[in-house]
Amino acid sequence: MESGFTYEDYQNTAKWLLCRTKHRPQVAVICGSGLGNLADRLTEAQSFDYSEIPNFPRSTVPGHAGRLVFGFLNGKVCVMMQGRFHMYEGYSLSKVTFPVRVFFLMGVDTLVVTNAAGGLNREFEVGDIMLIRDHINLPGFSGWNPLQGPNDERFGVRFLAMSDAYDRDMRQKAHSTWKQMGEQRELKEGTYVMVTGPSYETVAECSLLQQLGADAVGMSTVPEVIVARHCGLRVFGFSLITNKVILDYETRERVNHEEVLEAGKQAARKLEQFVSLLMTSIPPPSKAG
Repeated sequence: MESGFTYEDYQNTAKWLLCRTKHRPQVAVICGSGLGNLADRLTEAQSFDYSEIPNFPRSTVPGHAGRLVFGFLNGKVCVMMQGRFHMYEGYSLSKVTFPVRVFFLMGVDTLVVTNAAGGLNREFEVGDIMLIRDHINLPGFSGWNPLQGPNDERFGVRFLAMSDAYDRDMRQKAHSTWKQMGEQRELKEGTYVMVTGPSYETVAECSLLQQLGADAVGMSTVPEVIVARHCGLRVFGFSLITNKVILDYETRERVNHEEVLEAGKQAARKLEQFVSLLMTSIPPPSKAG
């Protein structure tokens, strides 16, 4: 499976952005469905529509604005994706993950991923935030991995260890930051499973995913995390539980995207504040320059 992009393609996009912004980001944040308002917290913000950035795909999903925003968040120079790309939009995995390698070439060393997800864990409630401890790459079981094809050593090694994908230190800092916020609901921690979508899961599929040990299910995030770890980026992330999956054949309830976005609105401010506070816990850039 060809990657579809050359090293020069990534480099050209990185150079195009670096020439047009004074910001030199250390942290990249991918904002999931309904979580794009985090970018409104950036100071000295500068934004680019995806449509004007060379090689960037377009975001086609409601709740994804389709903008790259640079600025400061709690003292850290950030670049934020207001809207990500998904396999279900018809994009190849090389397109879904394209921005991550661009961020790496721009000097980013930390990637924060956020998503809206369905709660598989019976203890989860709508509005809970789950710190991602691990993931299950379900598409990877059937041959979909963003690292397939020729490996470019300039990004990373051929065979990538994923047992430590989500940074342990940042997870510990997240728990202590959450305590400082004094939230009533505890910060959840668990395993995110990716399905390709765009159809939501059947009752039988949800039951299977629970048996696999997944706590939350969504249609994104995993490809970007794999590519970020391939580049050596520090990664941590959160799922906002915007609906509980349907596990009962007798229920009349159904999941829909509008409800997901609405539930996201209620809890998104909490997650925005949380991510903002966590910026101070990210270690300073290791390399001088």
